[in-house]
Amino acid sequence: MPLLMLDLDNTLVDRDAAFRLAVQAFLADHDLPDSDLTWVMTLDASGYTARQDVAAAMTDRYGTLVPSTAIRALLDNGAADRVVLTESSREALGMVLADGWTCVIVTNGRTRQQEAKIRNTGLDQLVHGWAVSEEVGYKKPGPEIFRAAAAGVEGSLVGAWMIGDSQHADIAGANALGLRSVWVSGGRPWTQDSYWPTHVAEDVASAINCVINAPR
Repeated sequence: MPLLMLDLDNTLVDRDAAFRLAVQAFLADHDLPDSDLTWVMTLDASGYTARQDVAAAMTDRYGTLVPSTAIRALLDNGAADRVVLTESSREALGMVLADGWTCVIVTNGRTRQQEAKIRNTGLDQLVHGWAVSEEVGYKKPGPEIFRAAAAGVEGSLVGAWMIGDSQHADIAGANALGLRSVWVSGGRPWTQDSYWPTHVAEDVASAINCVINAPR
């Protein structure tokens, strides 16, 4: 069966929206100003800032106003507890599975947190497996994590596709391996000039449809 690899955060699930809700609740719970939402979201940088750096900055900002356990809970569980899988994404995954594809999630991050998102949304019932960078020991865009993802579901990278929202981690990683790819733009412009995705799609459901309709 052909292999389809999919990114998790801000591709299959809207991680930023979930984290935003968690931050809003965190600020309200601790009587902190609503205006700090922008500061925390900028600091977090869609999860690309290291957890320990975010925790250190928040601890420095809030001092004794917020227990360190509350900051850790926000960073460990905030997004995972609130992510949702849209019906359009669920339907698209069902279509690609029915079309005979093997689907595997390839994600950077911590194993416990990423697996919580996968299970909380029911994605564990819709894909054949997943590869998380902490567990695999390699991060996107390195080729090793893509190879590990394929091996984990007994798939082949020959003819495989990658869908993701990150130009660097997902599309550059796929390009380096000679894979076809779909960039989930979310309305953003493409900014690289040394590599390009095979297709650009607004959201993951549209991206999956590109893969289904492409010649094999």
